[in-house]
Amino acid sequence: MALMPVSEALAKVLAGVESLPPEPVPLSEAHGRVLAADLTALRTQPPADMSAMDGYAVRGADVATVPAQLRIIGEVAAGRPFAHDVGAGEAARIFTGGVMPAGADTVVIQEVTERQDDMVTVTPPTARGRHVRRAGLDFTAGEALLRAGQRLTSRDLALAAAMNHATIPGHRRPKVALLATGDELVAPGTPAAPGQIVYSNGFALGALIRREGAELADLGIVGDDLAATVAAIGRARECGADVLVTAGGASVGDYDLVQRALAAVGLELAFWKVALRPGKPLLYGRIGNMRVLGVPGNPVSAFVCALLFVVPLIRRLAGRADVVAAPESAVLGIDLPGNDERSDYLRATLQSRDGHLVATPFPIQDSSMLGPLAKADCLLIREPFAPPAAAGSACRIVKLGL
Repeated sequence: MALMPVSEALAKVLAGVESLPPEPVPLSEAHGRVLAADLTALRTQPPADMSAMDGYAVRGADVATVPAQLRIIGEVAAGRPFAHDVGAGEAARIFTGGVMPAGADTVVIQEVTERQDDMVTVTPPTARGRHVRRAGLDFTAGEALLRAGQRLTSRDLALAAAMNHATIPGHRRPKVALLATGDELVAPGTPAAPGQIVYSNGFALGALIRREGAELADLGIVGDDLAATVAAIGRARECGADVLVTAGGASVGDYDLVQRALAAVGLELAFWKVALRPGKPLLYGRIGNMRVLGVPGNPVSAFVCALLFVVPLIRRLAGRADVVAAPESAVLGIDLPGNDERSDYLRATLQSRDGHLVATPFPIQDSSMLGPLAKADCLLIREPFAPPAAAGSACRIVKLGL
């Protein structure tokens, strides 16, 4: 049976997936949340003409010719507007953020003035409108500044606050349950007996899940026992998981019980096995409203599958517009042989050379090796049946984030 191409498998994973419903999110808790609707400004910023410097609010015509002597008629501080007009030959002491008084259209900075009692002398000329932030310089009321599908950054939060929003309409965060299987797995820090493996998948996959803004329900490790695996899947459903990610046990060996456990609780299997290296034994299906992705147990395979399939699924559920990251261009750092029927995602380093990004794969790509994965800057993509490629030829990469 022909293996399913990566693009077709991803299309099946995302088919029919709708964004989770919106909910009001306090701005203090909105970092990383995805907007469910455009956010428009509730006010104009700045709401009036304001001083950008400490100095004197004057009429530009009065300081076009210098030296000019002006009478000081009052003071303007931020948050304390001046109630009087500035007339010809007059000035108002003003501080940064102060509202420009009527009649004044220019701020003369204090460093170029000399004050004596209620008189100020301006020596160099100051152009009309200088050091004044006009009303609406930043934005105006009703202007849509943050868009639906946008994941809010720290900078976006500052903008939303300035727009006078205390809450934002954000999609509900997806809840992802993570389950590892295998008698051989032991927790880090545990003395490992011969044949045992220190569990690492949960830390990488959990970090990816949390990085994408999802809520993680870590179900821990379950041994190779059908009843225990069925019970763990039940816990995922009970906690309201939108997605269940299983790591390991999805193959067809005597101790690979995940498929049997999933079938026992009504899995509707969409596909199993993808033309992908590493990550061929990838499983996807649904149990009711809960989507299930079974990634291989080998740590690099698990990571690559999570990056290519789990991350886009979380993003779609979260309402993001940027569901799948577009590959970037680079050039090969070494010669590569022709490829077979599977898409290769090779761990590689990146260097900048002569204005190009140069991707150099590690010589050994065994899917159990975490050392090269930790050192890698990107995954280098080799399409199925790609011909041999020489160093310096074009290639595509997916950069690895934090």
